[in-house]
Amino acid sequence: MRKKIWIPATLIAAAALGFFGFLPGYVEGSMNQIDGKPLIAVSDEAKELHQTLTIVDLHSDSLMWDRDITERASRGHMDLPRLQEGNVALQLFSSVTKTPKGQNYDGNGADSDNITLLTVAQLQPVKTWNSLVERSLYHAEKLRAAVARQRVSVYNDRNLVPWFLVDDALGVAKIAEYHGPDAPPPDHPFPRGAMLTIEGLHNLEGKAANLDRLYDAGFRMAGLTHFFDNELAGSMHGLKKGGLTPFGRDIVRRMESKGMIIDIAHLSHTGVAELLAMATRPVVSSHGGVQATCKVNRNLTDDEVRGVAKTGGVIGIGYWDGALCSTDPRAAAKAMKHVRDLVGIQFVALGSDYDGATTVRFDTSQLVQVTQALMDEGFTAQEIRAVMGENALRVIRAGLVPRASAQ
Repeated sequence: MRKKIWIPATLIAAAALGFFGFLPGYVEGSMNQIDGKPLIAVSDEAKELHQTLTIVDLHSDSLMWDRDITERASRGHMDLPRLQEGNVALQLFSSVTKTPKGQNYDGNGADSDNITLLTVAQLQPVKTWNSLVERSLYHAEKLRAAVARQRVSVYNDRNLVPWFLVDDALGVAKIAEYHGPDAPPPDHPFPRGAMLTIEGLHNLEGKAANLDRLYDAGFRMAGLTHFFDNELAGSMHGLKKGGLTPFGRDIVRRMESKGMIIDIAHLSHTGVAELLAMATRPVVSSHGGVQATCKVNRNLTDDEVRGVAKTGGVIGIGYWDGALCSTDPRAAAKAMKHVRDLVGIQFVALGSDYDGATTVRFDTSQLVQVTQALMDEGFTAQEIRAVMGENALRVIRAGLVPRASAQ
């Protein structure tokens, strides 16, 4: 009798070990890959320029996965050591709270969710299992804990840390102080900035009051939709792909007032048009491409590029196949060149979508690949500085100022 009980218990324990111990890492490793194709040759000139850049990446989904982002990982695209090697000054971390089964760029319903199983398998707090807003609040706690673990002692009257949270214009100013061509040579590596964003405000769960909870937790940028239509608007990958709802318009006004930057990534084309028409502050497209160089539903039309530029915002170009129809860094440079030639260099930025179930050619430690590709495409050093981070810093710094303070 004991043997009969012991055998099922062993099987259950083995299954639990596989589910909780092996599955999360396996899923991440299989979904966030580097394709292994040849990288472009990098010149000494590009390496030297790259080390003087103030680099900002507008989008990464690394908080979704069960690993310590302060430690170097053997999987995925981004962690603190690789951010340091890639000379990234400010990384924006997105909170992903729901994705549909069979996710695709053309049409998804909101009646299924992959993330619930992931939250359980990763042993996240029980409150995150059935609440989208709690999932985002957990991501905020996770990032704050990662920052807190890395604190070091005060040096020369500066509280130097490997990275720090950026949630106001002063934090953005620190990024500019610590990085770039005019920053003093550090006796200790200067810190990297980390900022919280949201990929789809379905995590509001239909309640405007939850926007205050998310803001108080440190979130400073948000897209209205992700891969499905929600209470705020239609998604470019949804079923109806409609425009903004009354609730969505109310949230847009609240975000502009609070100093939360609006992200149009994944928003339906109708929704983008309506949002750009009502926007009174700079709008960003945090990660994606342009249809002029890669004609897929995921990417912006020329009219949408012009609309973002009219608000004074920026367009973050990604590095994965869905954004570029390629993983070659030269394809990213060509998309950036199109935006530059269409509306001006001041509207181009980086939006990697690292760790976002994407396959790329290079991880964040190898961002000099983009610098070299831009040089090969004929961009000047000053244009490269603008693209790699100065444009994004300008928009973020202005966008974080609450309306009352801005007036």
